[in-house]
Amino acid sequence: MSRSFPLSCMILLLISCSPGNRPVDAIIPEPDIIQSILIDEGSFLGPCEPSIAMDPSNPDIIVAGAILDNVYRSADGGLTWMKSKLESPYGVYGDPVICADSNSVFYYSHLSNPGGRPFRDTAFLDRIVVQKSIDAGGTWNEGSFTFPRSPRDQDKQWMAIDPDSKNLYMSWTEFDLYNSRKPQDHSRILFSRSEDDGHSWSYPFAISQYEGNCLDDDQTTEGAVPAIGLDGEIYIAWSYDNNIYFDRSEDGGLTWLDTDILISDQPGGWSYEIPGLMRCNGLPFTSVDRSKGPFSGRIYVNWTDQRNGSNDTDVWISYSDDKGDTWSAPRRVNDDGPGKHQFLSAMEVDANNGFIYIVFYDRRAYSDNSTDVYLAWSENGGKDFSNVKINRESFMPERTVFFGDYNDIDVVAGRVRPIWTEFRDGKLQIWTAIIH
Repeated sequence: MSRSFPLSCMILLLISCSPGNRPVDAIIPEPDIIQSILIDEGSFLGPCEPSIAMDPSNPDIIVAGAILDNVYRSADGGLTWMKSKLESPYGVYGDPVICADSNSVFYYSHLSNPGGRPFRDTAFLDRIVVQKSIDAGGTWNEGSFTFPRSPRDQDKQWMAIDPDSKNLYMSWTEFDLYNSRKPQDHSRILFSRSEDDGHSWSYPFAISQYEGNCLDDDQTTEGAVPAIGLDGEIYIAWSYDNNIYFDRSEDGGLTWLDTDILISDQPGGWSYEIPGLMRCNGLPFTSVDRSKGPFSGRIYVNWTDQRNGSNDTDVWISYSDDKGDTWSAPRRVNDDGPGKHQFLSAMEVDANNGFIYIVFYDRRAYSDNSTDVYLAWSENGGKDFSNVKINRESFMPERTVFFGDYNDIDVVAGRVRPIWTEFRDGKLQIWTAIIH
């Protein structure tokens, strides 16, 4: 929820909005940022790639994860945290993605390592594992998994839960052989669903029309994040070959479009260079306005790219009001001048009111690699965005340290909880911010 204005400020606003001035509904007040919270820190080997989810029924309960096997729990809205390690007989090997349903059940999906021999065993990365907690992340079951597809490699998964049916949906990238340069090896977007609270998963099948290479770069199909429409539709967008593609299912994932829809080009590709980072990407996030507001049902896709030049990475958003058949022109989210980098964005839409929230790294204030974290938000369907810095102090990543491939954000009824990685004093750190 936005900060309330005192009466005197409201009077000044009304006076300033005489004809020719900016209308009241275009003024977006800043959110109440209480404080940034350090969750965890470690060596240059982690933690990073954080994911976060609030209990929709009690948003004081929050669960987060970070590579390779970290679990973080908070019972006071994110002010304090407890840390534990996730274990599974199928292995826990990073790419954590956390989500929660309205029954206070949390799910933690991750990559697999069933033989305990990473990079030396064909079973390594042969499936996606999903573990379940019914006690706010205190304990987890051993996990279920998608059908093992060794020797192919399964990577970069994301989950969504239908709030009505409670079905779980998951999409990810499959490599015939990761990092293979052989022309016969390809990548594709796979999909699977669970209709029994994560106990079992349907046989995975490809939903992407085009197959990419296996080099984990612009010619690879990657970045598939599912989102749920008002009537249970499943929407998924991903990057491939300097473009953002979209697919949908209107029958719970049984059938998909014959032809993928082009949302936008992605100049410079999804894999691009950011000074000081080992690697970086502009892979998309998809979300749907499930509120009863004026933009109910609108699909949003957010990404970053370098269409304004390799020294000017920007955050973009596009939307569709017809279930993805047509898309708006990309709109720039960061509100700084040209020539600075904004990168690694993540997006969520508040189901309570339809407000859009996007978290990203930002270098607008510096001439070197010093980096801040910004939150952008829109209260009018993506027409206007305001930006605010949410980290305590800047940090400077090092190219020799793996910084992770994504951050995350969750929103429940005006409570906004972004989560991100920083690097300081030789340590990787995981942070959140308490925002209302």
